[in-house]
Amino acid sequence: MISFNLKTYTSYILLLLMLTFVALTKPVVAADPNIVLDRIRDTGEFRVPVMVGEEPGFVKDRSTGKWGGFYIEWAEEIAEHLGAKVVPVETTWGNLAGDFQAGKIDIAIGLNPNPKRGLVVDYLNVTLFTDAWAIVAQGDFNINSWKGLNDPSVRLVVQKGSTMQVVAEALTPKAQIIPVEDRPLGVAELMAKRADAMIVSIFDAVKVVQALEGSKVVLPTPMLRNPATIGIRREDGNQGYMNWLTNWVHQQRALGLAQGKLNKAFEEHGIDLSVLPPEFSF
Repeated sequence: MISFNLKTYTSYILLLLMLTFVALTKPVVAADPNIVLDRIRDTGEFRVPVMVGEEPGFVKDRSTGKWGGFYIEWAEEIAEHLGAKVVPVETTWGNLAGDFQAGKIDIAIGLNPNPKRGLVVDYLNVTLFTDAWAIVAQGDFNINSWKGLNDPSVRLVVQKGSTMQVVAEALTPKAQIIPVEDRPLGVAELMAKRADAMIVSIFDAVKVVQALEGSKVVLPTPMLRNPATIGIRREDGNQGYMNWLTNWVHQQRALGLAQGKLNKAFEEHGIDLSVLPPEFSF
């Protein structure tokens, strides 16, 4: 017959409970905040998205294939600080979330907060420069408010998967929204008169209006300011990287470097900033 010792049994139960409590209350060890920074420095590669038809932010030299533009200049400045070289990764605004998720890129500059993209991207809580949502329209298009654009007779072209599409679906759900892959295809829709207007950032608008004869830039009321910031992949160990980039942006803004770079880029590409509405400043 097996004897049963209540005292021994109770001791075992108490020991088991104590071990379970220790396991459950064991502190979680935080990841090294510099994992991402160290990875970029160790590989010597700084992978940056580039996009066709997004001048002057991204400019590709057709003879050499080399990428330039003010987004690339910023990326090269950051890469130099990190002891790395820029590696261009061709993509579109709409594909950035997938690129981050797949680990194809290390940064995206000039991003607008986008809730879908925000599921896999960490945005800096500082603004690199201020943009605003505008439309490029043919000269005889006279609607200048978001309320007026929200009409079934209005045909609005947007870049698919971009913040422009989010804005259109939120403010003009009754309009005919025409998603396209990139900005040149949007311009083609306007030229073919298959669309009345295209929603773009105001900086993109001044470039588009230069290429589209008879068009104009309209800043629909009420004006929607659009903070442009930096996004990085959401992953363990990116805190040090995010902190460093935040400090870099603060310096760019405080010393007027960001504003100066934008002015210079538009001037070099012959873009007349006087077409910007007087109520806007970046």
